[in-house]
Amino acid sequence: MDRLLVVGAGPKAMAVAAKAHVLRELGLPAPQVIVVESHAVGGNWLPSGGWTDGQHRLGTSPEKDVGFPYHSTWTRGRNRAINEAMLAFSWTSFLVERGAYAEWVDRGRPSPQHYLWAKYLQWVARKADIELVLGTVRKISAAADGWLVSVIDADGVVTEIDTDRLMITGPGNSRRALADHPAVLSIADFWDRAGRRQLPVSSRAAVIGGGETAGSVVDELVRHDVLSIVAISPAATIYTRGESFFENSLYSDPARWRALSIEERRDVVRRTDRGVFSVRVQENLVGDSRVHHLQGRVVRVAGQGEGVALTLRNERRPDQVHTFDLVVDATGGQPLWFLEMFDADAADLVELAIGGPITHARLEASIGHDLAVMGLETKLYLPNLAGLAQGPGFPNLSCLGELSDRVLVAAPVRTGSGARASAATLEK
Repeated sequence: MDRLLVVGAGPKAMAVAAKAHVLRELGLPAPQVIVVESHAVGGNWLPSGGWTDGQHRLGTSPEKDVGFPYHSTWTRGRNRAINEAMLAFSWTSFLVERGAYAEWVDRGRPSPQHYLWAKYLQWVARKADIELVLGTVRKISAAADGWLVSVIDADGVVTEIDTDRLMITGPGNSRRALADHPAVLSIADFWDRAGRRQLPVSSRAAVIGGGETAGSVVDELVRHDVLSIVAISPAATIYTRGESFFENSLYSDPARWRALSIEERRDVVRRTDRGVFSVRVQENLVGDSRVHHLQGRVVRVAGQGEGVALTLRNERRPDQVHTFDLVVDATGGQPLWFLEMFDADAADLVELAIGGPITHARLEASIGHDLAVMGLETKLYLPNLAGLAQGPGFPNLSCLGELSDRVLVAAPVRTGSGARASAATLEK
């Protein structure tokens, strides 16, 4: 059977696993989906995952669940049956099974706290009977007919998994920080201390980043003993994420995306996704006079006594230095974090496919309709990098059902020559 290995047991993995389960139940071809996760299903939505305290609320509607938008284009004549079967994995079905649907509706359909979203994903995993491998991916190599993925578990036991296709999800390491200084906290450090109510009393705190990760940190800091909170981002101000029908429709249905120019696509993403706080977070912060914004990119971090001096750079004006006694690096995940797992041959294959050294821009431009890197004989799906080429909803939670359709639409045929043959070509 065709194998698809997914790194990370988050919403994208659950969407693909649930859709594959439905396809098999309907007698349609689907790969065996194996999910590798170092912590737990939905781990990045739990306090132990390092990206949240679990108490903050989801930035999007939970009805944009693993089947949304329930407009399958997988195969002609069976799409309605697929959509109906996927409803069994919906957020609404999850609440009905828990006896919580009426209360949720009566409360105005609120976005759930992160820990509850994780429980939903775990419910999907059980219902879809996913094959979960608990461990951390240490190495990805090119194999004769796909990829060879080395996984190490908590006991140090290494397992090698041979897979035809590979999909990589997740934001990477939450413990990375701009500098090694007691006053500079990574996202994981921040949420760990906040959860234990051990954040240091601060007269002036800085949060670096303008996206939803930074928004959640600022939203938490206002609940602590901090006299002043400064959000630092390259934009002129902190923008609110667009939530009108016209913006949301581009995320839910990427059909019109290809008609936009690259400049127009970048503008949409900039205005609605990157460097924006959710409406709910903005409403929480607008009345708090402690919260301010500084424009610039942090180009230098220097210790200054018990505090930290940050050098901010802006175009057309001199660098500015500001001092803080608490700094949180909330710039979010690193888009190319997964490259450290690729061995030299595997990295060479990707470079050959994209026409040069691996950069964010080259990989973004290489993502095809199926959300895989074009030019690779064996599929490497990178939905987190598919926003610019295929639609802004693919890197987030906005069209998980469409994502699963595209990934599962065609199964490759084993030829015995795939990635390893390409590697041999590179060696000549």
